[in-house]
Amino acid sequence: MKTLTKPESDSAVQTLELARVLLVDDDPASRLTLQTILKAGGYHVESAASAAEAFSKLDEQEYELVLSDLRMESPEAGYRVLSHARRMDYRPATALLTTYHGPNEGSLRTGEPVLIEPEDVPGLLTKIANLISRRASRKVHREMRLAGS
Repeated sequence: MKTLTKPESDSAVQTLELARVLLVDDDPASRLTLQTILKAGGYHVESAASAAEAFSKLDEQEYELVLSDLRMESPEAGYRVLSHARRMDYRPATALLTTYHGPNEGSLRTGEPVLIEPEDVPGLLTKIANLISRRASRKVHREMRLAGS
């Protein structure tokens, strides 16, 4: 049986790199709840309270996943955030969050991102893990194609 020893210095400790998630939601209670759930799920989470704040964060930092509330300061704000995210060179996975269940909710535009309902916590964490995993696979394939060129 192998025993673990305490490292002699902090520099000997390797840090675990967590997948970075940008959570965009204008409702403080929803944002804090989702941030807590995602952190408990093992993700490094940063949050933004508006589309403008999200744009700034996307331009400054790389994220594996961008989760945006569908409806914020305008009905199209969530789409604008994800559109901006998809234009980033690092190509994060993207998904919309919504708790709104109106008559037009089922009619997302063709080709639009995954719609996640945060009330289903196990389903939420599963979808997030799948999105990040697919993004990682696409990144590896893209790098392999570039290396073979």
